[in-house]
Amino acid sequence: MNENDRVLPPAELAPRLAEVFDLVGPLYRRAHRRVEDDVPGEGLSVGLRAVLVMLLEHGPLTVPRMSRQQAISRQFVQRMANEAAARGLVEFTPNPAHRRSALVRLTPAGHSLIAALIAREHTVLGGVGGDLTEGDLAACVKVLSHLLRSLDAVSVD
Repeated sequence: MNENDRVLPPAELAPRLAEVFDLVGPLYRRAHRRVEDDVPGEGLSVGLRAVLVMLLEHGPLTVPRMSRQQAISRQFVQRMANEAAARGLVEFTPNPAHRRSALVRLTPAGHSLIAALIAREHTVLGGVGGDLTEGDLAACVKVLSHLLRSLDAVSVD
């Protein structure tokens, strides 16, 4: 077994995961600024982008469902959905499964805007380089996904 394939005991795992968190914070903040700087004419905030991406990937969703998926408050998601609706990017439609919780759906304008933004982001990300392999990226996604699931399972008392 390669030393890099050894499962780490908790005492070694904790500081290595702390390194991941130390990188994720600045990465998130830089990506946040980049998104807002990349589309100044649209004034697309990171919160609004997150709502539009969820709708693009999953189709119509309720505000509570988006809130749970992103682990952010329903009030924040509702504000983002209301802002998107005021800008003609989404619309609220009746929800056959729940009368009081409307579905939020992308409009054609919202679909075009978020698809174009994602295409621009993919162009930028495609130039990252660094000789990254599929295995590198799979490992990164595995670690981050595991952290998300683990943190969701931890109760704060």
